[in-house]
Amino acid sequence: MSLKIEDLKPSEGSNKPKKRLGRGTGSGHGKTSGKGHKGEKARGKGKISKVFEGGQTNIIRRTPKYGFSNAPFKKEYSIVNVSTLEKYFSENEEVTPEILIDKKIIKTINDGIKILGKGEITKPLVVKAHQFSENAKEKIEAAGGKIEVIK
Repeated sequence: MSLKIEDLKPSEGSNKPKKRLGRGTGSGHGKTSGKGHKGEKARGKGKISKVFEGGQTNIIRRTPKYGFSNAPFKKEYSIVNVSTLEKYFSENEEVTPEILIDKKIIKTINDGIKILGKGEITKPLVVKAHQFSENAKEKIEAAGGKIEVIK
């Protein structure tokens, strides 16, 4: 026997009837309709802000809103790994930011280009970039390449 869509029913006790408020004292939800007597929550929509702390100055207003953030001065470098240089360049070739953009290795220069040491390099290359990691310097020079820091 296969189940049909019309045979599906919610499980026992999962659908409760809605609470009928304000239908006389005999219903148990008459008079104040389950809201008690007076007070802020008994009136209107009865909504109180999540930040309201009973009249005490709330935490948002108590915390200081001054200070210093270095975020506007943060430098964002376009990153290129040594393994990428190995893949896209042949021996004794010059690597510059313009060539990296032409070969679509990076999209933009941003605040400069940083060469990182992930991967291996076997070809001697002349690499011109704004920054180099120590690991990248060692690997490029060990392969017989040269490093030039652009200002």
